[in-house]
Amino acid sequence: MKAIVFERFGGPEVLRLVETETPRPGPGQIRLRVRAAGVNPLDHKIRNGWLEQVFPTTFPAIPGLEASGVVDEVGPAVTALLPGDEVIAFTDSGAYAEYALATVAVPKPVGLSWEAAAALPVAGETAQRVLRLLAVTTGETLLVHAAAGAVGGLAVQLAVALGATVIGTASPVNHDYLRSLGALPVEYGDGLADRVRALAPQGVDAVFDAAGQGALAPSIELRGGTDRIITIADPSAAALGVPFSSDGPRTPAGLAEVATSAAEGRLRVEVAQTFALADAGKAQEQSAGGHTRGKLVLHP
Repeated sequence: MKAIVFERFGGPEVLRLVETETPRPGPGQIRLRVRAAGVNPLDHKIRNGWLEQVFPTTFPAIPGLEASGVVDEVGPAVTALLPGDEVIAFTDSGAYAEYALATVAVPKPVGLSWEAAAALPVAGETAQRVLRLLAVTTGETLLVHAAAGAVGGLAVQLAVALGATVIGTASPVNHDYLRSLGALPVEYGDGLADRVRALAPQGVDAVFDAAGQGALAPSIELRGGTDRIITIADPSAAALGVPFSSDGPRTPAGLAEVATSAAEGRLRVEVAQTFALADAGKAQEQSAGGHTRGKLVLHP
């Protein structure tokens, strides 16, 4: 099969498109023919070796954590899915490939595109997890940094559905998009805390940082401390006393929930751009640059 592989840590130049052995599913696994693979900020961070303590890498490695596709083989003890089923999955073997293995996979709802399906697992699990950790409830005000990104956009919508008021930071070009999701947009940068106070003079009850670019200091100022602030992106979090949430349980129930919501139109999934598998390096560079509205997706 064709796959993107890297054999050492480094920049996008370490990614190579190669022919490699097609994996076989083990107990509890399926193999899917990948139709679309999501590109996440985690991908370039893992490729650079920045997350070895959390996501240890064995070379040669295939990047990618999520995909949509068609089951073509099932391993022992798999009964819920059959060859020919269309699925959404967290991949075990790397998603930047023509075939991938998965343990956590659910049926893809009819009407949900391959691209939107591939954009859901990581962003959906992350948004659900952090909102649960922050214990956001009806009537509260939540500040989301990088609210126009893949994770931020889903977090905004899930929080609004909970009955929260959401303030989202983004560049001005994305403010109308945030309004369409139900958020109050605000520009990031110098003076952020004052702009947020103008929108929420009563204060903010919780902060979800998906930006990782200097958002924690004004967040601490707004909260008067580090209580109910969580980041998924800022490596300086520990020094500031803010929890860094990097991973959580990947459950079929959680994935099925966001997939159903997306298919029924209750959750908007924004796909910013698609790339050919051979252009995985370009996709990761764009992801690393930030400011992308929604998700980047590869087509093997």
